[in-house]
Amino acid sequence: MPHNPTKESEHGFENGLATATGATAKPASRMPTSSTSSERHASTKVGTLATESVNTTIDTLDRVRVDSTGQVLTTNQGVKIADNQNSLKYGVRGPALLEDFILREKITHFDHERIPERIVHARGSGAHGFFECYESMAELTRAAPFQEAGKITPVFVRFSTVQGERGSKDTARDVRGFAVKFYTDEGNWDLVGNNMPVFFIQDAMKFPDLVHAVKPEPHHQMPQAASAHDTFWDFVSLMPESTHMLMWQMSDRAIPRSFATMQGFGVHTFRFVNVAGDSVFVKFHWSPVAGTHSLVWDEAVKISGADPDYNRRDLWERIEAGVYPEFELGVQVFTEEQAEKFSFDILDSTKIVPEELVPVRPVGKMVLNRNPDNFFAETEQVAFCAAHVVPGIDFSNDPLLAGRIHSYVDTQISRLGGPNFHEIPINAPIAQVHNNQRDGMHRQAIHRGKVAYEPNSLAGGCPFQAGAAQGFVSVPARIQAKEEQGKIRAKPEKFADHYTQAKLFSIVRALPSKPTLLLPFALSLVRSQCRLFASAWWPLCVMCQMIWLQVLPRGWACRPCLNPCPKP
Repeated sequence: MPHNPTKESEHGFENGLATATGATAKPASRMPTSSTSSERHASTKVGTLATESVNTTIDTLDRVRVDSTGQVLTTNQGVKIADNQNSLKYGVRGPALLEDFILREKITHFDHERIPERIVHARGSGAHGFFECYESMAELTRAAPFQEAGKITPVFVRFSTVQGERGSKDTARDVRGFAVKFYTDEGNWDLVGNNMPVFFIQDAMKFPDLVHAVKPEPHHQMPQAASAHDTFWDFVSLMPESTHMLMWQMSDRAIPRSFATMQGFGVHTFRFVNVAGDSVFVKFHWSPVAGTHSLVWDEAVKISGADPDYNRRDLWERIEAGVYPEFELGVQVFTEEQAEKFSFDILDSTKIVPEELVPVRPVGKMVLNRNPDNFFAETEQVAFCAAHVVPGIDFSNDPLLAGRIHSYVDTQISRLGGPNFHEIPINAPIAQVHNNQRDGMHRQAIHRGKVAYEPNSLAGGCPFQAGAAQGFVSVPARIQAKEEQGKIRAKPEKFADHYTQAKLFSIVRALPSKPTLLLPFALSLVRSQCRLFASAWWPLCVMCQMIWLQVLPRGWACRPCLNPCPKP
């Protein structure tokens, strides 16, 4: 290629909306794109010539499964081990020898078997399955899973608790993670949500503070897998936007009976984008086909002592028995014009969009029908990220979502040892991967050729940009320009309403059975030992001010403690 014919199309807003496909030219032979002229020499290790236009690392998990039936023990270098019972010594009672490379390899690998656990959602359980679309949604989105009725998309799902560490119990009163990795034919899409539709905070700036407050207290590392401690209640008592989430956390939804009977939510507002580039807002809902069921507190406490793996075991045994967990995916779809008329801000993650305003439309069903072959290789190493979207799915301006888009990639780099975690088999897409990213820790792919940049002519322009017709294109921001707008650290005015939806929650869920919601607050707050307050009961009274006097219907007095609440 003597010149770059697409260079002029890089400039201007209109060209940005309709990106051109990159220029490419097919070379006369394989030699111009090869790494070496000696590639014609084959062996049982190097194989033969690379398959043209194919990334052969992208395949099913069969490519990495290991079955040792009928095989002898070997070292990691493939050397057969004659004796796996004794280390090499100088005489039967003599000292062990440093030259024993078999012992050294075995012990060294054992010493490095554990990897850093997730900062949150460390305790998790996973399963493979599939998603089946009910009907074409092409009028709303070009996202691959929704293009035709009956289309099947493989998925991997990880359920988790949030606060506890990797070895903590399943039945803690806690938020549950509900993360789904769709292996679509246009790349991986991670819908990373929770079993509650709202969250504690409105802006990612407060996420480290929230997690530091809810995690075990740093001076003594207690309590484990519980939010009933001083730092958590201290934080939320000063963050009134947490009120709505607290109502959910203190409800029965915080102790699901089974992962198979637990709802899931995308939490944030996303966008659907169709082929024409038209977009609408969307919120995602998972509904268990078996119904939503929870444990009561007394059950949860007893089960945690008898079987800390209660939910994990239940998920495994359901699948082994052929009683596959099923979930229906529903969406709430609404326009920007509709969103402007709501009394709340759809960018606020502490708010829901009531179904009375926007009904949930069922769009497909997910079935979990296969347990992992290896917990570590799949459930522990799977890496979800809110930034993993495909054409047809885009982000809103939710300030909490913006932080998650960055944070999840960053934490996987630390946890999984570098930027190539996408090559770990459970994380690899089924769509072909071709780019100019190279090297880094634990690189698996062996890229052919001398070219690792774009544009280029030496490789015929390949790989070239897909253009707007095929590739991912972000929805142009539609924010009304105002002279007073500029870079600022602030929140919209509608974010300031912290109690309306929390009060609606209390009317719908708490009134039929007051103790269901009152008791968890009382139990959690009574355990607080904070001495920063006037007395040991003071935290309870503070929460009475924030929640009960603000949220519950007028006239319903709350006295979970014996002392009268101070005036708010």
